[in-house]
Amino acid sequence: MKNQVGREIPDALLTEGLEAYQGPFYRENYEYTRAAAKVRPMVTPKASKVVDSLEEAIRQSGLKDGMTVSFHHHFRNGDRVIAMVFDVIHRMGIKDLYLCASSLGKAQASLVPMIEDGTITRISSSGVRDEIGEALSAGKLAHPAWIRSHGGRVRAIETGEVHVDVAFIGAPTADAYGNASGKGGKSDCGVLSYAAVDAQYADHVIVVTDTLVPFPNDPYSIDGINVDAVVVVDQVGEAEKIAGNAVRQTSDPRELMIAEYAAECVMNTEWFRDGFSFQTGAGGASLAVTQFLAPTMREKDIHMGFALGGITAPMVAMLKEGLIRKIADTQDFDIPSVESVHETPGHFEITTSEYANPLNKGAYVNLLDYVILGALEIDTDFNVNVVVGSDGKIQGAPGGHVDTAAGAKCTIIVTPLIRGRLASVRDQVTSVTTPGETVDIVATDYGVAVNPRRQDLVEQLQKTDLPLKSIEELRDIAYGIVGEPKPIEFTDQVVALVEYRDGTIIDVIRKPQV
Repeated sequence: MKNQVGREIPDALLTEGLEAYQGPFYRENYEYTRAAAKVRPMVTPKASKVVDSLEEAIRQSGLKDGMTVSFHHHFRNGDRVIAMVFDVIHRMGIKDLYLCASSLGKAQASLVPMIEDGTITRISSSGVRDEIGEALSAGKLAHPAWIRSHGGRVRAIETGEVHVDVAFIGAPTADAYGNASGKGGKSDCGVLSYAAVDAQYADHVIVVTDTLVPFPNDPYSIDGINVDAVVVVDQVGEAEKIAGNAVRQTSDPRELMIAEYAAECVMNTEWFRDGFSFQTGAGGASLAVTQFLAPTMREKDIHMGFALGGITAPMVAMLKEGLIRKIADTQDFDIPSVESVHETPGHFEITTSEYANPLNKGAYVNLLDYVILGALEIDTDFNVNVVVGSDGKIQGAPGGHVDTAAGAKCTIIVTPLIRGRLASVRDQVTSVTTPGETVDIVATDYGVAVNPRRQDLVEQLQKTDLPLKSIEELRDIAYGIVGEPKPIEFTDQVVALVEYRDGTIIDVIRKPQV
């Protein structure tokens, strides 16, 4: 059947109890059952949680064939924990595992042979890139992977849709009771927001650290009362790959033009006033939007009430200047943001459930005024693809894209109209990640398109000098320059399911024809 965004969902999937996507708020007031609280064995006085080796910790956890293991990605491309743990699991001969990670990328390339030999047969992740993406696209995983947003991953674990048997939480520092922090060691990553749900709901929790500190390790991100074992290893991450000195500050005139258009959209709409809330991406045009907002904020004495999401140096600088009152942090992309969290007044950590879980009663994304997001492709219905590349292979991450677009009053997509001789705005995206109903503005280097659903924004932006165009006009300009893209040919084999944040299926990804 076709779902609400026109994507074909195989009937066989729907007979397994899954539902096709039927709109961003289709499941509003839907009654979910939360997973039962886990049963923990009592830790007797004087007993130690510190275990001599990963192998012994895994043996004590009771991990066996067919179980689910989970990991976080705060160490990004510098992560050593996932590969280290699976190397031990592989040597122990444990197979048929479900890998539930908050994101997977280049640091996990060594897992590909374990996908091929059946050590890993299922994957759920909020991002899949590089060698892992290649393997999934080639159909090497025994079962279709699940691509979930950050909020959707939390929802799936909290409801028991994904039951984590053993959670492995890499931590820059931990004490002997398992109170773990994203700061203070040689592999600082700032926060451990993505791992909070794993610690709360997994049957068994193992903290892996390279820096054991005296009790109590305060402030901590992971509460030791949820931790069963602590393992000290030589190195949990490569610092230079975890957080660079700074994210990329663009000097590309095209990206700066796009950023200026997006900033003008913000500054000329009704929510740009003292106390507004804002989230943006970590590079290129997205990041540059803040540099165009700051002068007007100073001039008009407007302060941002709170900034949200993955944090970068420009946000920290604005907080210290007083232009931002609070930063709610779920991930740190550079050294200044790692150093600032818990140290700069007003800069604090929140869990991913607090950030974006569609089930809870206080997700921060619901209070966003503006969010600036990127895209690989946008179609004429404003649907956005951030997961599948122009070659049909999985190479991206929904992350918080879906969650923030649903929550924000004004969602702005920034993208060059032409990328690599291919049109970014087209008749149909290769795969739908974020539905067009939750996308309000598309800012490109050739003009700005406003979703016709948002006549309030159309009226407000018509009073500006912005080069407003319809989304069809942007498509036609792109096609006029590089031609209409040829559709990618796929086989019938489904290699991944793209889940909307509410648990319905917004798209399936099939194996490309070789």
